[in-house]
Order: sequence, then C-alpha cells, then structure tokens
Amino acid sequence: MKNVVFGILGNVKDFKGYGKKRWDSWRPTVDICRHEDFKIDRFELLYEEKFQRIAKTTIKDIKVVSPETEVNHIDFSPKDAWDFGEVYSLLYKISKEYKFDPENENYYIHMTTGSHVSQICLFLLTEAKFIPGKLLEISPSKIDRSGVGNYKIIDLDLSKYDLIAERFSDEKKQGLSYLKAGIETKSSAFNTLMEQIEKVAANSKLPLLLTGNTGVGKTRLASRIYRLKRLHRQLEGKFVEVNCATLRGENAMSTLFGHEKGAFTGAVQKRNGLLKSADKGLLFLDEIGELGLDEQAMLLRALEEKRFYPMGSDNETASDFQLIAGTNRDLRVSVEKGMFREDLFARINIWTFKLPSLAERREDIEPNIDFELQEYAHHNNQSVRFNKEARAKFLKFALSNEAPWKNNFRDLNASISRMATLATGARITTELVEEEILRLKYLWNSDTYNQQSVLSKIMDIEQIENIDLFDKIQLTEVIKICRESKSMSDAGRKLFAVTRTQKKIANDTDRLSKYLSRFGLDWNVIQHKEKSEPD
Repeated sequence: MKNVVFGILGNVKDFKGYGKKRWDSWRPTVDICRHEDFKIDRFELLYEEKFQRIAKTTIKDIKVVSPETEVNHIDFSPKDAWDFGEVYSLLYKISKEYKFDPENENYYIHMTTGSHVSQICLFLLTEAKFIPGKLLEISPSKIDRSGVGNYKIIDLDLSKYDLIAERFSDEKKQGLSYLKAGIETKSSAFNTLMEQIEKVAANSKLPLLLTGNTGVGKTRLASRIYRLKRLHRQLEGKFVEVNCATLRGENAMSTLFGHEKGAFTGAVQKRNGLLKSADKGLLFLDEIGELGLDEQAMLLRALEEKRFYPMGSDNETASDFQLIAGTNRDLRVSVEKGMFREDLFARINIWTFKLPSLAERREDIEPNIDFELQEYAHHNNQSVRFNKEARAKFLKFALSNEAPWKNNFRDLNASISRMATLATGARITTELVEEEILRLKYLWNSDTYNQQSVLSKIMDIEQIENIDLFDKIQLTEVIKICRESKSMSDAGRKLFAVTRTQKKIANDTDRLSKYLSRFGLDWNVIQHKEKSEPD
C-alpha cells in the first residue's frame, strides 16, 4: 500500500528563507518526509499561487530528503482564509474531485500547517469520511530543532482508544440508567430494548413510535428520552405532551395547530397550539391512533415540511420539533380499516419499539417496588419500608400468575402508594399486604375476589394459597350454602340433593363434615369465625 499525505503549505512555518540557513530550522512539511519508518510515496501539497516561490523551495527540499516522494500541487486559494464557509467549501470540492483509491493507498491528513480554520475543516471532512484517511501531526525535536522531529498518526475510529472507548461506555451506561430511571432492571429483553432506544435517541431526529398496553410507561419513557436529549444538547425547546384520546373536533385542531382570534365560535383570542409550543423541542402524542383523519393529514405535513396553517389563518407557522408517538393500538390494523392514514403511519413507523407489560418482565417487579417506595418518599417526605415477612409475602404474590397486573405500572404504583399511606410507623406489615392482595384481586377479577373474600373470613392467607383453584371455587360455594342453612343436615341435603337419593341411608351431615375437615374446617368455624374484610 502506498502512503499519500495531504497537507497545506505553511507560509510561515515552512518558510525559513532561501539560503542554507533554512536547514537549521524545523520545517513541518519537509520534516514529515525525513522519517525512515514512515515512507511517503506521494505528497498532495495545497497552496496558493502567490506562495509559488516558497512552494518551489519546499518541494526542492523534499526531493533532497526523500527522492522517492512524488509531490503534486493542488490549488487552494480562498479569498478569505478565515471565512469558515468558504474554506470548507473549497476543501470539500477538492475532496469530492480527488480520485481516492483506499484499496491501494493509505491517506494521511497533515494537521500541523495551515490556519486554524483550515485545520478544523480538514478534521471535519476526515471525520465525515469525505476524506478516507487518518490525521497526521508532527512536532520538532526537543533536543535539536533542526533534527528529525516526531510524528503521530491519529485514527478517528475512537473505539481503538481505550480511554475514549471507556468514556463512551460510561456515557452509554449513564444514558441507559437514565432511561430506566436508575432502576436496575433484570429482564435481558427489556435491557436490550433500552439499549436500542438509547442508541436511536442519541443518533436520530426521526420520529419514534412507542407501542404497548396502557400503563407500560410510554409517557415516562418519552419524558426521559427528552431529558437525555437535553443533556446531550440535542434539543433546546420544551417537552410537550398530549393524550390524543382527549381531543375531539375543533378542539383537536385548535389544541394541536392553534387558531386565530375569531376562527370559530368561542375563539376569543389567538392560540399558538402544541406543535408551535414544541418548537426546537419534543412533542409526545400519546394514543396517536385516536386522532381524526383531518388532524392526521395536517400532522403529516407538519412532520415533513415543518410548517402548517393554524385554524383561520392564511399564514403558515413554522415549528421544528421531534415527535414521539405512543399507542396501545395495532396501527397496521387501523390502516387496513381506514382509521389511520397509511402515509402518516409510514412516516412515524421508522423507529418502533414495543414496551413489554409488567407481567412479561416479572423479574423487574422487585426493583420497581423499591423505585415506587423511593418515589413515595420523595413526594411525601416520608420513607416507608416493608418488614421482612410482608415483603416476602407481597413479592410471592406479585411474581405469581395470580397477579396479572392488568394496568401494568399504574397498578403497581397505586398498590405501593396505598400500603405506604396506611403503614403505621413507616412499616408495611403482613396484615396490610394481605388486605392489599385482596384489593388487587377484586380489581382484576371479581370472581377471584369473591372466593378470596369468603375464604379469608374463616382461613388464613397461607391456608388459602395452598388450595387449588378448583377446590377454592367448590369450597366457596359450599361455605355460602352452609351460611344460608339452618343446620348442618339442612346444608347437606342441599349440597347432596342428587346423590343422597341413590343411597339406602343418606348421611348428609357426615359427608359434609368429612369434606370440611379436608380443609381444617368444621361447622362452628364456618358459622361463627369472622375476619374483617378490606374496604
């Protein structure tokens, strides 16, 4: 592979006169060609015609120290060497017109000469891969400035630098931790999802679509993506959120796009609208599938052109915002039914992430319980904790299939808040946990609650948990009939009304007594033992 160096002639650093004394001074463009361990096959020297004499002397001296080096002239003549736009445009034009051959040649960009403006432009072009090379720096010898100096090659693949790679890794971990609200989640699938979202949030300004059931945390995640982008100085404006399910008719148009005074009945003053409020910031449209088709059409134009018409206005309004959309619907189905515009779906379906339900990541329930307790302490200035037995009991239930967590984190947040509020001495006890489990079962399934409610009056929670669902359903009905009957024999006649006719001697009382004894119960317990029922 040939080594090719691009460098700008230094009309100050490279010029040390024309006499023999010039060899007593360090000249970077000549010096870079003097290193035996770094052979330069071709030097592409950029300079203005007015520096022709300096260039001829420099090229002549390069031939002395490195006869094998071919030197070519590339015209570089900005009218104003300190005009960033002009210098960048000239260097960009040179890079586009040059016939690079990276399969056969290595390219190095000499950064020691040239103005600060040109050095910055060369760096940017190299970093952007317009120039497929590495940066080259050279410095004079500390002992003898006329001797061979030192050179350093800088590879812009930053992953090759251990300290920088370590810093990037730390930044990534901090970003992931931020998106997860500092919660040490254990679900590998969820952690992988967060890594993908962190990478997209850091590198893309295109819309994001967050899908998942109600309560999985779409709003919270959108807010944290915004804050992460603010930390990285990617956004300047506000975080603006709206639940599209609350928007209807003229209110939808006005809320999103604004209106002029008198645009409709009740429009007594001008309103900017949420899209304008989100200029330079982030707009989160939750339940975007609830938007009407007219609003969808205007939103599409605002996304593509960054401009839209407020209601009643003949003048366009500009707003450059990033969009995050949320939905619990399958928008593909909505598109097929004509309820959602196909072109808008294509525009927001570039980065789509489905957030798993709480029941799908039960391994993350325990750290989220601790997070909810921290949040409660933060908002109420009181630190509340479970005692050991209570925590174990609640976790056992929360991790079991008995807890479907239908409303996901909303259910968990409400549950922890209730127990923390009722806790005496800032401690959540087993009694509070047992009551909360009954509440949750009632909220999720009234049949399950009825079973639990009936059984809990005569049995301890541990006993109930050790009974199969089949037996719970049967036992619940037996107890109800026993409570409604005057005597044990009366209850037995009702319970065994069919099979008792098939026996010569119908001993209903004995059969009922044996059935109840299987669960450690008897008639007196059912009739008289009561436990307080939760509100």
